[in-house]
Amino acid sequence: MSSSSAPGSARTGPAVTRHRTWIPLVVTGLVIGAAFIAVYVGLQRAPVPHGLPVATVGDRLTAAARTGLGDSVDLTRVSSIGEGADLVRNGDAVAVVGATSPTALRLEYAGASGFSESGAARQLVAGLAGKAGFTVGESDIVPLAGHDSRGLSAFYVVFGVTLSSFVLAQGLTGATATVRLRHRLYAMAGFAVAIGVVAATIAGPVYGSLTPSFPLLAVSLTLLSAASAFATKALGAWLGPAGIALAVLTLTTIGNATSGATIGFDLLPGWAQAVSAKLPPGAAVRAINDFGYFGGSHAGGSLAVLAVWFAAGLGLVLLRQTATARRTRESATEAEPQVVAG
Repeated sequence: MSSSSAPGSARTGPAVTRHRTWIPLVVTGLVIGAAFIAVYVGLQRAPVPHGLPVATVGDRLTAAARTGLGDSVDLTRVSSIGEGADLVRNGDAVAVVGATSPTALRLEYAGASGFSESGAARQLVAGLAGKAGFTVGESDIVPLAGHDSRGLSAFYVVFGVTLSSFVLAQGLTGATATVRLRHRLYAMAGFAVAIGVVAATIAGPVYGSLTPSFPLLAVSLTLLSAASAFATKALGAWLGPAGIALAVLTLTTIGNATSGATIGFDLLPGWAQAVSAKLPPGAAVRAINDFGYFGGSHAGGSLAVLAVWFAAGLGLVLLRQTATARRTRESATEAEPQVVAG
């Protein structure tokens, strides 16, 4: 008789494969990978402007632009190029166009709105002028930072902060048996501050790629990390592995793809526009750009979105903990032997 069959001997044969364990992991990986490719590549396919905010000088030019450009633009009539330029500098318009002579137009735009948005405005105005036989003079009055030549630094910083915060929350979700809840929450909060300061330091003072003041940039990125980490933790606490997968799809895939950093908001399809500013990556990109180029005129709403995600995530985690503790106490009470009076 072999030793493997002797009484009390340890089993040395191969482990038994449980297919229900690995099959969901493979399917989840395929879904996430396919979604990532479909969303990122799909949004790059011939984006078309819709409702691009452009200021036009005078009734005649406004009427001509409305007829010639249709739904591609959202026109605001102004009395002068200077008035329209103020809208551009505040982030309320991508460009302003006005006539400087019977055969010439003047276009002033914000390159800081991104290549896709400012490029679309320039292309639309050039097409409108070409049909009328006009010439166009251009000027970028809100240019990108010198060390952010393609306008993609905000995207990469936001993506990095979101991804690292997700990874931390995922790891802590799997460590519930060895790390107390309050320590997990402390770790995520402390990490949010640390990654916010580190990312702001690298992208701001060190590289000079993002132009907001250091405190505002650090606060924006700290809130992004907290929103991403606590939302991931909440989804994992309530839904388990499915919640982690949902966090990947929502935050790192759809959130970053629709943030408006690579494809401008006004060139996104309708479904992407509907979720862009409501997800943490999109809110963070808007806050960074608003603080950096447009005087922070619309940054408050973006920071509020990040704060809501953080607060909702924290609240759901605490609610789950309370519900779990209550069920544990009830189970313990039911298991106690009943004392019967003699």
